Amino acid sequence: MAVSRRALSHMPKTVHGGQAWRLDGVEDYSHNLNPFGPPPCIRQLMAAAADHVWHYPDDSSIGFRSAVAGEFGVSPENVVAGAGSSDIIRMFPNTFLEAGDRAVVFSPSFAEYSQQLMIAGAVPVRVPLPAKDDFRINRGRLSEALDGAKALYICNPNNPTGRVTGRDDVLSIVDECRDRGILVFLDETLLELVDGSESISCARYVGEYDNLVVAGSLTKSFAIPGIRIGFGIMHPDLADEMNKVRMTWNIGAAEQAVGEELIRGHMGYVRDAAEALAEENRRMFPVLRDMGMPVYAPSDSFFYFCDVTPIGLDAPELVSRMRDRGFMVRDCSSFGPEYSGCVRFCVKDRERDDRFLEALRASLG
Repeated sequence: MAVSRRALSHMPKTVHGGQAWRLDGVEDYSHNLNPFGPPPCIRQLMAAAADHVWHYPDDSSIGFRSAVAGEFGVSPENVVAGAGSSDIIRMFPNTFLEAGDRAVVFSPSFAEYSQQLMIAGAVPVRVPLPAKDDFRINRGRLSEALDGAKALYICNPNNPTGRVTGRDDVLSIVDECRDRGILVFLDETLLELVDGSESISCARYVGEYDNLVVAGSLTKSFAIPGIRIGFGIMHPDLADEMNKVRMTWNIGAAEQAVGEELIRGHMGYVRDAAEALAEENRRMFPVLRDMGMPVYAPSDSFFYFCDVTPIGLDAPELVSRMRDRGFMVRDCSSFGPEYSGCVRFCVKDRERDDRFLEALRASLG
């Protein structure tokens, strides 16, 4: 019988939300996609892209990379194409970290960081984001954890907490890490659905930092998780190294064509969605608070993370009650036993949110 590497022997598979599509009559509030769905042109773009499938993809993805570069104000040489941001997350430790290297990850945060680190043989060092800090980064605690580290992962907005760290604060951390010889992996996959993201994103600053990799994706912003299109933006020297690890033809010809068209011609669709989500978030927060949900401020982004144990529930119980009423929320116990009472749910449009809030109010009893 084949035996896997020892690093994999006790490693569980990562858990993700967004599975309500398997269930009839259940509205999915467990994911954080653009709630307005793909833009109306998506079928036309995909049909036109079918003309490209008879030949091998352009391994350089130059058309897609040029579109990304134009959107973020960088050069195509700064961009590495990926089959979703998950592909960039996989490439990063396999390119830059040796077995045994330590990498700092926040907890809770996106599970794929630690998973891919361990697959590469690196060691995740978890820094908690406690409720007493409003789930925000504590610089003193972070600086201590960075001793001896080779890399740091930052998710902005953080998944699952929804907290957003401002550009100046992120770049201050990147400066500290550069001085200490530490790479920074900054995941901005969810940022484009945050209103005003242009003033938060650090992507256009990669030319000034040889220790910064910024990951992005079309998955969330265009609500197309079934089409794997992502990118990393970084200093050209880092991009050259990452392309050595990138799988040949990692983005299909059709995906490249669709991705290029979406970025060149339809980013306004994403910005309109972000503005609508911000307005709906402001409306939704006081309703949540008044019904007794333990939320203490509007979300920085477009999804909420909260511990329901103060109101006498645990996450599985609330998830079950909401599912019985036709809605799926995310049980966040997969982020660690300390989050067994935590759930995550998103903001959508007013009509669906009104139904969601009614179901939540009934579920709270």
